[in-house]
Amino acid sequence: MQKKIKGLFAATFSPMHEDGSIHVERIPQIAEHLLARPIQGLYVCGSTGEGPLLTVDERKQVMAAYIKAVHKRIPVFVHVGHDSLMEARSLASHAAKAGADAIAAVGPCYFKPGSLGGLIKYLAEIAAAAPETDFYYYHVPQLSGNVFDIMEFLKQAPQCIPTFRGVKYSAITVYEFQNCKDTFGDRYQIFFGCDEMLTSGLAAGAQAAIGSTYNFLARLYHQIMESFTKGDVQTAQKLQLLSVRMVRVCYQYRGLPAIKAMMKIAGLDCGPTRLPLETLSADEYRTFKSQIDSLGLSEWF
Repeated sequence: MQKKIKGLFAATFSPMHEDGSIHVERIPQIAEHLLARPIQGLYVCGSTGEGPLLTVDERKQVMAAYIKAVHKRIPVFVHVGHDSLMEARSLASHAAKAGADAIAAVGPCYFKPGSLGGLIKYLAEIAAAAPETDFYYYHVPQLSGNVFDIMEFLKQAPQCIPTFRGVKYSAITVYEFQNCKDTFGDRYQIFFGCDEMLTSGLAAGAQAAIGSTYNFLARLYHQIMESFTKGDVQTAQKLQLLSVRMVRVCYQYRGLPAIKAMMKIAGLDCGPTRLPLETLSADEYRTFKSQIDSLGLSEWF
């Protein structure tokens, strides 16, 4: 039985210069910011890190920079999913050589697998490129379009993927997450992946979570977890509502571009997003910041 991970993993941003090029020199500062919160681990080059929008070389630069900056103080998981199997295998091999503690992959999103078996075969090929490194499946059907039965996946995947260790569960179907935790939680790590629903995840058995807003509100979420564990559900709900309201404002400003802009509000500018994600204009940022400031979140940064 593998040792269970607890706490919050930040799905890290890929910092960029104003011209859209990768700003790897900013990564050590981001890493220290997260370690001070404290964050229990990093998830690099996933959706939050705009992994699908970066070149393979850029992804390798970002992952290597985070791994070097953390220097084994906390685990670093690297997302290596790619619609090109060969590129995904190259990313997996590079992550392993760079010292990643684990790799993760989403299924292909353009030509989607026609069956659960096809998805598992695809992921097995990726995992085989890093045969000594733990492997996690990134379950995010609302983005990937891979909508196969996750319970059946957990039954079948370990038979084909020797390094399989669990799932980053970023679907909003909490009842299925609970079923996964109850049935497979003693064998595999099931990370909860919906920040604005963390209290729901805790009620369903979550002990570890991966999310984008943990980059700047880790202290708030730590307090939610602590309050819930102590049985103070009312406080946990009250604090979770701050998260819900913040996320609601972010989605009024196109979601991820606004969430990335939150880092600037928190004092650590990670730059623009890459098209087709549209960076907030100067006017949008001013009104967005005003709305965020009105929520009273500054004490939690």
